[in-house]
Amino acid sequence: MADPNAIVSRARSPFLRFAQWASHATGRPLAFQLALLTVIVWAATGPLFGYSDTWQLVINTGTTIVTFLMVFLIQATQNRDTAAMHVKLDELIRVIGNARNVLLDLEQLEEGDIEKLRAEYVRLAEEARRRPQQGRARAGPGDAEAGDERPLEGATPCPVSEPPSGNG
Repeated sequence: MADPNAIVSRARSPFLRFAQWASHATGRPLAFQLALLTVIVWAATGPLFGYSDTWQLVINTGTTIVTFLMVFLIQATQNRDTAAMHVKLDELIRVIGNARNVLLDLEQLEEGDIEKLRAEYVRLAEEARRRPQQGRARAGPGDAEAGDERPLEGATPCPVSEPPSGNG
Protein backbone atom coordinates (compact mmCIF):
# COMPACT_ATOMS: atom_id res chain seq x y z
CA MET A 1 0.00 0.00 0.00
CA ALA A 2 1.26 3.45 -0.86
CA ASP A 3 2.39 5.73 1.93
CA PRO A 4 -0.59 8.05 2.65
CA ASN A 5 1.82 10.89 3.46
CA ALA A 6 3.24 10.61 -0.06
CA ILE A 7 -0.16 10.95 -1.77
CA VAL A 8 -1.72 13.64 0.42
CA SER A 9 -1.14 17.22 -0.62
CA ARG A 10 -1.74 19.86 2.00
CA ALA A 11 -2.36 22.53 -0.65
CA ARG A 12 -6.01 23.48 -0.96
CA SER A 13 -7.68 25.32 -3.80
CA PRO A 14 -8.97 28.85 -3.21
CA PHE A 15 -12.54 27.59 -3.70
CA LEU A 16 -12.08 24.86 -1.10
CA ARG A 17 -10.60 27.30 1.40
CA PHE A 18 -13.48 29.74 0.79
CA ALA A 19 -16.13 27.00 0.97
CA GLN A 20 -14.77 25.73 4.27
CA TRP A 21 -14.52 29.24 5.69
CA ALA A 22 -18.05 30.16 4.53
CA SER A 23 -19.54 26.91 5.84
CA HIS A 24 -17.83 27.39 9.19
CA ALA A 25 -18.66 31.11 9.46
CA THR A 26 -22.33 30.72 8.56
CA GLY A 27 -22.77 28.02 11.16
CA ARG A 28 -21.90 30.42 13.97
CA PRO A 29 -24.41 32.25 16.19
CA LEU A 30 -23.13 35.60 14.91
CA ALA A 31 -24.16 34.69 11.36
CA PHE A 32 -27.68 33.90 12.55
CA GLN A 33 -27.82 37.12 14.54
CA LEU A 34 -26.75 39.14 11.48
CA ALA A 35 -29.37 37.43 9.33
CA LEU A 36 -32.03 38.10 11.96
CA LEU A 37 -30.94 41.74 12.24
CA THR A 38 -31.19 42.09 8.46
CA VAL A 39 -34.76 40.79 8.50
CA ILE A 40 -35.68 43.08 11.41
CA VAL A 41 -34.21 46.14 9.65
CA TRP A 42 -35.97 45.16 6.43
CA ALA A 43 -39.29 44.74 8.25
CA ALA A 44 -38.84 48.02 10.13
CA THR A 45 -38.27 49.92 6.88
CA GLY A 46 -41.55 48.60 5.44
CA PRO A 47 -43.61 51.63 6.46
CA LEU A 48 -40.86 53.97 5.20
CA PHE A 49 -41.14 52.45 1.72
CA GLY A 50 -44.90 51.90 1.90
CA TYR A 51 -44.48 48.13 1.75
CA SER A 52 -43.85 48.56 -1.96
CA ASP A 53 -43.08 45.84 -4.46
CA THR A 54 -39.48 47.07 -4.60
CA TRP A 55 -39.19 46.79 -0.82
CA GLN A 56 -40.41 43.17 -0.99
CA LEU A 57 -38.20 42.44 -3.99
CA VAL A 58 -35.09 43.46 -2.04
CA ILE A 59 -35.50 40.77 0.62
CA ASN A 60 -36.73 38.16 -1.87
CA THR A 61 -33.79 38.71 -4.20
CA GLY A 62 -31.25 38.88 -1.39
CA THR A 63 -32.41 35.69 0.30
CA THR A 64 -32.66 33.85 -3.01
CA ILE A 65 -29.09 34.75 -4.00
CA VAL A 66 -27.65 33.88 -0.60
CA THR A 67 -29.54 30.58 -0.46
CA PHE A 68 -28.50 29.64 -4.00
CA LEU A 69 -24.81 30.27 -3.32
CA MET A 70 -24.83 28.65 0.13
CA VAL A 71 -26.24 25.42 -1.28
CA PHE A 72 -23.13 24.98 -3.43
CA LEU A 73 -20.69 26.02 -0.72
CA ILE A 74 -22.20 23.75 1.89
CA GLN A 75 -22.48 20.86 -0.56
CA ALA A 76 -18.81 21.19 -1.52
CA THR A 77 -17.81 21.11 2.14
CA GLN A 78 -20.18 18.21 2.88
CA ASN A 79 -18.85 16.19 -0.08
CA ARG A 80 -15.28 16.66 1.10
CA ASP A 81 -16.13 15.77 4.70
CA THR A 82 -18.06 12.67 3.62
CA ALA A 83 -15.22 11.50 1.36
CA ALA A 84 -12.71 11.98 4.18
CA MET A 85 -14.94 10.05 6.58
CA HIS A 86 -15.22 7.17 4.09
CA VAL A 87 -11.43 7.00 3.77
CA LYS A 88 -11.07 6.94 7.55
CA LEU A 89 -13.69 4.21 7.93
CA ASP A 90 -12.13 2.20 5.10
CA GLU A 91 -8.77 2.41 6.87
CA LEU A 92 -10.32 1.19 10.12
CA ILE A 93 -12.01 -1.70 8.34
CA ARG A 94 -8.75 -2.55 6.60
CA VAL A 95 -6.62 -2.66 9.77
CA ILE A 96 -9.03 -4.50 12.07
CA GLY A 97 -8.07 -8.16 11.94
CA ASN A 98 -11.53 -9.71 11.89
CA ALA A 99 -13.29 -6.96 9.94
CA ARG A 100 -15.00 -7.96 6.70
CA ASN A 101 -13.08 -6.31 3.86
CA VAL A 102 -16.16 -6.68 1.66
CA LEU A 103 -17.44 -3.59 3.52
CA LEU A 104 -14.73 -1.41 1.96
CA ASP A 105 -16.20 0.95 -0.66
CA LEU A 106 -19.68 0.04 0.56
CA GLU A 107 -20.96 3.39 -0.70
CA GLN A 108 -20.55 2.06 -4.25
CA LEU A 109 -23.30 -0.54 -3.79
CA GLU A 110 -26.89 -0.13 -4.87
CA GLU A 111 -29.27 1.12 -2.20
CA GLY A 112 -31.05 -2.26 -1.99
CA ASP A 113 -27.78 -4.09 -1.32
CA ILE A 114 -26.84 -1.61 1.40
CA GLU A 115 -30.27 -2.08 2.95
CA LYS A 116 -29.74 -5.88 3.02
CA LEU A 117 -26.42 -5.40 4.81
CA ARG A 118 -27.96 -2.91 7.24
CA ALA A 119 -30.82 -5.30 8.00
CA GLU A 120 -28.31 -8.07 8.74
CA TYR A 121 -26.42 -5.81 11.17
CA VAL A 122 -29.69 -4.79 12.83
CA ARG A 123 -30.46 -8.48 13.27
CA LEU A 124 -27.00 -9.08 14.77
CA ALA A 125 -27.47 -6.16 17.16
CA GLU A 126 -30.84 -7.55 18.28
CA GLU A 127 -29.24 -10.94 18.89
CA ALA A 128 -26.44 -9.34 20.88
CA ARG A 129 -28.93 -7.45 23.05
CA ARG A 130 -30.75 -10.70 23.79
CA ARG A 131 -27.49 -12.37 24.87
CA PRO A 132 -25.35 -9.63 26.44
CA GLN A 133 -23.42 -12.08 28.64
CA GLN A 134 -21.93 -13.82 25.60
CA GLY A 135 -20.38 -10.64 24.27
CA ARG A 136 -19.27 -10.69 20.68
CA ALA A 137 -20.26 -14.10 19.36
CA ARG A 138 -19.00 -13.69 15.78
CA ALA A 139 -17.01 -11.45 13.48
CA GLY A 140 -19.82 -10.33 11.20
CA PRO A 141 -22.98 -11.27 9.33
CA GLY A 142 -23.51 -14.93 8.53
CA ASP A 143 -21.12 -16.27 11.21
CA ALA A 144 -18.15 -15.05 9.21
CA GLU A 145 -14.76 -16.03 10.50
CA ALA A 146 -11.93 -13.52 10.72
CA GLY A 147 -10.77 -12.66 7.22
CA ASP A 148 -13.82 -14.29 5.58
CA GLU A 149 -14.92 -11.95 2.81
CA ARG A 150 -17.99 -13.80 1.55
CA PRO A 151 -20.78 -11.39 0.62
CA LEU A 152 -24.15 -11.79 2.25
CA GLU A 153 -26.56 -14.01 0.42
CA GLY A 154 -28.37 -12.03 -2.29
CA ALA A 155 -26.01 -9.03 -2.06
CA THR A 156 -24.06 -7.83 -5.07
CA PRO A 157 -20.29 -8.11 -4.50
CA CYS A 158 -18.68 -4.79 -3.69
CA PRO A 159 -16.06 -3.63 -6.20
CA VAL A 160 -12.88 -2.86 -4.27
CA SER A 161 -10.32 -0.85 -6.15
CA GLU A 162 -6.66 -1.62 -5.75
CA PRO A 163 -4.66 0.90 -3.71
CA PRO A 164 -2.21 3.08 -5.64
CA SER A 165 1.11 1.33 -6.12
CA GLY A 166 3.26 4.43 -5.68
CA ASN A 167 5.36 3.48 -8.74
CA GLY A 168 4.39 6.57 -10.66
